[in-house]
Amino acid sequence: MEQPTNNAEHATTGGGPAPDPDGTAPDTDRRPPEPGDLADRLEAHRTELTGYCYRMLGSAFEAEDAVQETMVRAWRGHHRFEGRASLRSWLYRIATNVCLDLLKGSSRRARPMDLASPASLDTPVGTGLPETTWIGPVPDERVLARAGDPADTALARESVRLAFVSALQRLAPRQRVVLILREVLSWSASEVAELLDSSVASVNSALQRARATLAATGDDPAGPPARPLDAAQQDLLKRYVDAFERFDMAALTAVLHEDCTLSMPPYALWLRGRADVVGWMLGPGCGCRGSHLVQLSANGTPAFAQYRADGTAWALQVVELADGRITALNSFLDTERLFPLFGLPLRYPG
Repeated sequence: MEQPTNNAEHATTGGGPAPDPDGTAPDTDRRPPEPGDLADRLEAHRTELTGYCYRMLGSAFEAEDAVQETMVRAWRGHHRFEGRASLRSWLYRIATNVCLDLLKGSSRRARPMDLASPASLDTPVGTGLPETTWIGPVPDERVLARAGDPADTALARESVRLAFVSALQRLAPRQRVVLILREVLSWSASEVAELLDSSVASVNSALQRARATLAATGDDPAGPPARPLDAAQQDLLKRYVDAFERFDMAALTAVLHEDCTLSMPPYALWLRGRADVVGWMLGPGCGCRGSHLVQLSANGTPAFAQYRADGTAWALQVVELADGRITALNSFLDTERLFPLFGLPLRYPG
């Protein structure tokens, strides 16, 4: 039988004590996988594992590589699965080890606002930094279930937002594991201790330190979960698209928050304040005039594929909303890699 590959039909997510996708509780799903159904049983966990690895690593590409390595290790070692834990817990143990190996000796990924103060309009753009510098966007369908408990789905959406994933990268790798499993996926302290071959006391201590670190950054994992867009937010996005495509700076100013930020990885330069954002559009960003936006979703938030007037792919925008305005425009410029990841053509199809 072939090695498992990505299959969106089996995508699921959930917390530690939630049922497995086949309907059995984790503590009863202990039967050793048979070769005939192994691929399907592994694939049923791909989406939730990708979400877990993305939170750990901050890169959709590294997360997918980590999950594929997890599947390969599980495929090769399934004969050693003896049912002492659920298949799902066993896969999380493998994925955790893969992520911890990848994080050894690597520098943490960040967003432009994590690295420097906001720039001014006359600041040179500078030279782009390597891809490994940045927190990258991820398509929602790669990391979020298409159906499930609304409360769990809202928490999952919140926990893949760019700011939260960036905050996670400030944690030591094992603290990151503990916080994600405990606060995001709702595993018990004893389940996490078993996965890490540690003690409950050690897990609780790591969680306390992780919470303190995130509290210092203002990113509270226990904060309000992200809710679906309401009618007012959907109208705000329509107004944004209309203003951007018509390059109407007065209309664009009306939808931007006073403290709106604009960032453009792979460049470290970023701007704060709608006056500077609009000034950028009228100056260095004037090539955006005549652009077309195609709506999609990324990191639990609205996003757009931006094509320039000549039809070339220019940016993948991840948009953040609050208080009835747009608070952040995160424009990722590595379209050669990102557009295929999102299933987008590199030429405007309209």
